Amino acid sequence: MTRLILPPFSRRRMLGTGAATLIGPSAFAQSMLGGDATPAPASAPAASSGGGSSGGGAAINVSGAQNQPIPIAIAPFDGGSSTGAQITNVIGSDLTHSGLFRALDPSSFVPNSVSNGTPVWQNWSILGAQGLVTGSVTDAGGGQLRVEFRLWNVQQQQQLQGTAYTTTGDNWRRIAHIIADSVYQQMIGEKGYFDSRVAYISESGTTTSPIRRLAIMDYDGANNQFLTDGSSMAISPQYNPVRQQLAFVSFQHNNPRVYLFDLQSGTTRLIGAYGDMTIGPRFSPDGNSLLMSVSRNGGAAIVKVGLGGGGMQELTDYSSINVTPCFSPDGSQIAFNSDRDGNQQLFVMNADGSGAKRISYGPGRYAEPSWSPRGDLISYTFWGSGGFSIGVMAPDGTGERILTQGFLVENSTFCPNGRVIMFDRQNPTGSGHDSRLVSIGIDGFNEQVVDTPTYASDPSWGPLLA
Repeated sequence: MTRLILPPFSRRRMLGTGAATLIGPSAFAQSMLGGDATPAPASAPAASSGGGSSGGGAAINVSGAQNQPIPIAIAPFDGGSSTGAQITNVIGSDLTHSGLFRALDPSSFVPNSVSNGTPVWQNWSILGAQGLVTGSVTDAGGGQLRVEFRLWNVQQQQQLQGTAYTTTGDNWRRIAHIIADSVYQQMIGEKGYFDSRVAYISESGTTTSPIRRLAIMDYDGANNQFLTDGSSMAISPQYNPVRQQLAFVSFQHNNPRVYLFDLQSGTTRLIGAYGDMTIGPRFSPDGNSLLMSVSRNGGAAIVKVGLGGGGMQELTDYSSINVTPCFSPDGSQIAFNSDRDGNQQLFVMNADGSGAKRISYGPGRYAEPSWSPRGDLISYTFWGSGGFSIGVMAPDGTGERILTQGFLVENSTFCPNGRVIMFDRQNPTGSGHDSRLVSIGIDGFNEQVVDTPTYASDPSWGPLLA
């Protein structure tokens, strides 16, 4: 088994122009995010920062920018190394991926537009930039890099944030993601999602002899690692929200069972040794227990299993097929799929199994609910006469809308801030089908294919790493 160790990094305060401040959601955030953007907390973020004013006036003014991404300039990081250029590119790619920013073309930048660390404001204003990112990369000795970045409000000619990071040279990409998250939080008013990883199933081999391996990657497809060797088929990975663990289903001995994979040690242990098979694992919000389905006597019940012992608690009976459970973010409710009413529909019940209520009523079948970390939406797979779709609805079943459709689209998972969904899209080919991971905004726009080294399915988006 492969071990996964995250390289350490340190952060330190940089001199700025005043006390640090986190802005609330801008007018842009309120309009683009449906008017429900949550204000940032009053306390400082984990990264110490300098710059900006304590009166809140540093927020980008984007009035009238509804449905338009924020134009932002990302100046090439100083230092004369390829690492600086790579960090610059990743920051721009991250922000563009969100659909909330438009990274300006570097070829349009006026030369020498940053003088002694301070922007030449008119050179950025004429480009229409509302935000500006500057930075540098220097050798800190001992194989370490020092990466500094500053975020500027071009309209108000203020520094919003300045932070320095020291890390190993091979950790530059993660620092770029962390910087992009800082920009996102300062300008949108809520945490980003770029410093996160996605577990998934790598698909290779042939139609008659498929190879399905447990794998993990950065959210954008970089830093891919295969965690299992493919000797036993793996499906349905799920990220522990608080620990470096994955739950997944392995077909060892041709018997589907839920296993736990430790990302730090690379060890695997059996968790779901119940019934005829165990499938569909999902962690509790505190990471201490797993939901799964146990198959027995032609039915399937949803059970809860404590990872530290305590046995199995049955939450439904075996009189129907009850599968794909998931907790609400506060752990008080569970969404699941059941055919108890004749065909597959979505239900929500209390965490102890009581009070089950059906929430889907469309003319088709519903499956694979996934609860947004924000608590406001449940995504799902729907299939009917028009084929397969990925949709979202409120936890009470209201506000249902379809985000995307296809030959086969399924296995949706939310990013850490609940603004983007990843799923797999399969298309027919001459020899069977291919399968790709795709991300899309919860507004149904900005659909993008995620680059993976093989065909891929079953994504599970993990929490922010920092």
